[in-house]
Amino acid sequence: MESGLTVAVFGAYGHTGRFVVAQLRDRGFVPILSGRDAGKLRALASETGLDARPASVDDPASLDRALAGAAAVINCAGPFATTAAPVIEAALRAGIPYLDVAAELEANTDTFTHFTDRARAAGALIVPAMAFYGGLGDLLVTAAMGDWTAADEAHIAYALNSWHPTPGTRTAGAVSRERRGGGRLVFTNGQLEYRYDTPPTVEWPFPDPMGPRDVIAEFTMADVITVPSHLPIPEVRTYMTVEAAREVTAPDTPTPTPVDPHGRSAQTFLVDVVVRSGDTERRAVATGQDIYAVTAPLVVEAVDRILTGRTKAVGVASAGEVFDAPDFLRALSSHISVELRP
Repeated sequence: MESGLTVAVFGAYGHTGRFVVAQLRDRGFVPILSGRDAGKLRALASETGLDARPASVDDPASLDRALAGAAAVINCAGPFATTAAPVIEAALRAGIPYLDVAAELEANTDTFTHFTDRARAAGALIVPAMAFYGGLGDLLVTAAMGDWTAADEAHIAYALNSWHPTPGTRTAGAVSRERRGGGRLVFTNGQLEYRYDTPPTVEWPFPDPMGPRDVIAEFTMADVITVPSHLPIPEVRTYMTVEAAREVTAPDTPTPTPVDPHGRSAQTFLVDVVVRSGDTERRAVATGQDIYAVTAPLVVEAVDRILTGRTKAVGVASAGEVFDAPDFLRALSSHISVELRP
């Protein structure tokens, strides 16, 4: 799509934000650079030749200026517990779609809780967690469901060969841990529950060439918010390979290091999704490189589809509800390999 439409990117100078800006330009959009750090914005504007509009979540007028004339806004600035609501409010005032890349469960829950009715009444579209965590898992589960309208269980297992967290990941994690008061969340019996024990370690049968690996069970990610928001599945669980879980929580793990011209790290991922209804099982498997970099084509494809009217929902909705999941995943074939196994 060679649209020339402008899309505001809040947090444009962050690790993921830079990937999003580059992907928008590749797709023919004109990014508006925005965020809280005027110095970093000026540096990115000098580097890219794009318009920079500093804005603060504490200053609604500055957000209105940042979004003026934009066709949509993508929020890449965490912690989303702080940024999501003010940027959504600005998007509603501007009458434009809002998307974010939040992996914070609590922030995503807040978005559904506080904005669903208002967004639906306004005919607005708000898509939280349109990212590797939350968005991709939801699309995979929805595609794997096929003609099923409900299932008993959905399991989303992540195999990362490494996980070097960005500063934003560490900050968001700290905010979530503080909000949970030392607990952890699981989605069971159709609702979120807090648990205070140590999550179990089990073996997950990843497909070849990965093979069986030890995973942290109940390593809960944003998929437990996005999937149940539109699919009647009472048990939604996410899993993470033990090595990656250790790396992301270790205080001395370095940040991602670019290894190719696109700025991607050497990190690879495999996402194994299993949905069960009675004794029947369906599966979807996705593989790719760099969970932060791959978020950019996910969210930019979503923007493209929203602005060209290829959507199925209004209000606050997750990726699997808004888009044709199998078609969306096929559109990402140059970034993510997907196999559906009925």
